[in-house]
Amino acid sequence: MIRLEKRPNPSRLWTALTPVVAVVLTMIAGGILFAALGKDPFEALRTIFWDPLFSEQFAAFSRPQLLIKAGPLILIAIGLSLGFRAGIWNIGAEGQYIMGALCGAGLGLAFYPTQSALIFPAMVVAGALGGWAWAMIPAVLKIRFGTNEILVSLMLVYVAEALLASAALGILRSPEGGGFPGSRNLSQIDAMANPELIAGTGMHWGVVTGFAAVIAAYVLLNRHILGYQIKLTGQAPRAARFAGVNPSMLVALCLGVSGALAGLAGLFEVTGPAGQISIDFNSGYGFTAIIVAFLGRLHPVGILLAGLLMALTYIGGELAQFMLGIPAAAIQAFQGMLLFFLLGVDVLSNYRIRIGKGAPA
Repeated sequence: MIRLEKRPNPSRLWTALTPVVAVVLTMIAGGILFAALGKDPFEALRTIFWDPLFSEQFAAFSRPQLLIKAGPLILIAIGLSLGFRAGIWNIGAEGQYIMGALCGAGLGLAFYPTQSALIFPAMVVAGALGGWAWAMIPAVLKIRFGTNEILVSLMLVYVAEALLASAALGILRSPEGGGFPGSRNLSQIDAMANPELIAGTGMHWGVVTGFAAVIAAYVLLNRHILGYQIKLTGQAPRAARFAGVNPSMLVALCLGVSGALAGLAGLFEVTGPAGQISIDFNSGYGFTAIIVAFLGRLHPVGILLAGLLMALTYIGGELAQFMLGIPAAAIQAFQGMLLFFLLGVDVLSNYRIRIGKGAPA
């Protein structure tokens, strides 16, 4: 009989090293995957992790993309991590990301062609409110009826995707687009654009907001009573109730904050790198941010580093597809291996494998 036995005192060093071990195991398994596809595994890994940063041929283009890709991942993952720490599982950040983009872009386009300086701040507020409102649906259902927030938030992603397609084909479709689906290009409208703040760096308001969210989350978790309540609820729910923590308030707060941050990520993306509402606007950031949150150990600084690493796999993966002909599905599987190995190593950190006859019932 093979069973898992909980370790009485998990090693702190091993727990701290699990993300590094997971990355190494992912590279080994990814190399095997690329070799099975008939590609040189060392060349593939070099193309993914080295060339985007240090290759003379690609670095000038790829380095700014690192912040562009990392910004929404960090912003969404910070929001998710607060809920995950409290045992509140928002799996629908992708839908909240979409709704933030739709609400923000819809507000801006409603005032087109007005060039007021107030348009962009109003779009930012609308984007945050759109993501917050979408996240409050599973929050209210969980508080009022005890539904499972995992299923509700996940199912709402498909509703948001349907609304996205409808908007791109209908109410937000550009009248100057020749009948093609998609809104006006917001990045080319001065009052609605989210351009680079420092040329050639990829730094825009979404990246700045992501860094600000890292700092705010760190202060919240380490210097505020609310952060203590979040951590206590996740580690000992019964003790948290005795300490006076309101579970309903925490559900609404964690889901609301994560939804608002995901909505902001969508707004900054649609006004900047993506530029417009289109049928394929959502690029999986909401789901990938779950990997980022866990790879960063649900710690704000860890999420910052994990977001940069995951952004590197995005850029390097696109480069590997172009240069080596590696299928996009293989790159997605490679990214998913990070979470798989992280969870597997985490299990071994907290449990030991026992082989033999089990203890009597």
